[in-house]
Amino acid sequence: MAQQDIRRELHVDQYTLGLVGPDQEWAGTVADGGTIETYTPPGCWGPMVTPEFHGGHEVTRPIRVAGAEVGDAIALHIRDIEVTSMATSTGSMAEREDAFGDDPFVDHRCPECGTKWPDSIVEGTGEDAIKCAECGANASSFGFEYGYTVAFDDDGTVGITLDEAAAHELAEDAAEVMDIPANSRQHPILLYEPGEMPGTLGRLRPFIGNVGTTPPVTMPDSHNAGDFGQFLIGADHDYGVDSEADLEARTDGHMDIPQVREGATLICPVKVDGGGVYVGDLHANQGDGELSLHTTDVSGTVRMDVEVIDDLEIDGPVLLPPEEDLPFISKPYSDEEREAGRDLGAEHDVDVETDMGPIQVVGSGATVNDATQNAFDRAGKLLDMSEGEVRSRCTFTGGVQIGRLPGVVQLDMLAPMDILEDRGMDHLVREQYGL
Repeated sequence: MAQQDIRRELHVDQYTLGLVGPDQEWAGTVADGGTIETYTPPGCWGPMVTPEFHGGHEVTRPIRVAGAEVGDAIALHIRDIEVTSMATSTGSMAEREDAFGDDPFVDHRCPECGTKWPDSIVEGTGEDAIKCAECGANASSFGFEYGYTVAFDDDGTVGITLDEAAAHELAEDAAEVMDIPANSRQHPILLYEPGEMPGTLGRLRPFIGNVGTTPPVTMPDSHNAGDFGQFLIGADHDYGVDSEADLEARTDGHMDIPQVREGATLICPVKVDGGGVYVGDLHANQGDGELSLHTTDVSGTVRMDVEVIDDLEIDGPVLLPPEEDLPFISKPYSDEEREAGRDLGAEHDVDVETDMGPIQVVGSGATVNDATQNAFDRAGKLLDMSEGEVRSRCTFTGGVQIGRLPGVVQLDMLAPMDILEDRGMDHLVREQYGL
């Protein structure tokens, strides 16, 4: 894609085979201030059970943002998310140990003929439906330890879990029901037709599980995070790394944070020129922590505006969620609270810092504690604060939330606006929260 072919609006419906990195083909170039619209297939389960995939998701090809250079950041203003699937299947996973080498998400192999990342075909429905095209053996590396199928209402507000008969009926038309895009190469997980936990009602609120910028090294898209990335250390496959230090190249696109939804702004590091924005792994809903490691994967469209922030030099994402998603003590101050604070300061002869704004620094690591330490480090660098000050501000005006177990967190705080102004990001916070 020629650099001069810069578009104000760019539609993307081409995907990678489970990888992110600088060697992936660009989808195109969008202008700084322009709009990206993506149409994405489900993440997680579909790619997980399709042995051709080299990672656990199916994300878009990377998108170049004009003017974005290494050391900058790109703000993604998420304007709209629309789920186009009518149903999905999910649950907790069981690994088929003879169908992979070191990592069931990455180095697939046929358990019978030994072909690596074999082409596959579908015959029938159920957990034995996905076959190696070479020898006909069941080539999928995952099944369900406990699985369920969810159907959505027309308005996308609630879903219900189905019994085995209803799940089987959807499985017979799985690709259409899940709206698998024409350019997708995954098999729909509805084929597995799980039917446990029938009749359970759940609320829906869609969000993006894997979104961000391209790392400077090639890695499985599902492992672009500090927790899943641990599986790459010492792995004997094409994407294995030697040490924890090698994971510092990650950009933490795989967050599974439910607040990365319509109305949020996500600020992402630029580690390759152009940024390489990618989108995937839409979910219809998810409880904090994603306790089954998987949730309701769906197809859908995302529309977001992009903005280059010069020289921000962040190592991982910073999230500005919708105000209603902020914890109570992290919400912007009201005029009445500011006035009360100034009155109290006058009483005690203290200048009160009332011009503050909410930010969430994303951290990731092998465990929740490691992820929180990573967020402390990133916040300290971003705000030029000692770890003690970061911990204290987060305790008094913020906190920590779990995006995904075992190790993705959001570190909340109300940050002084003069510091955010020095970093060139105060306008993002002011616009997000009307400050």
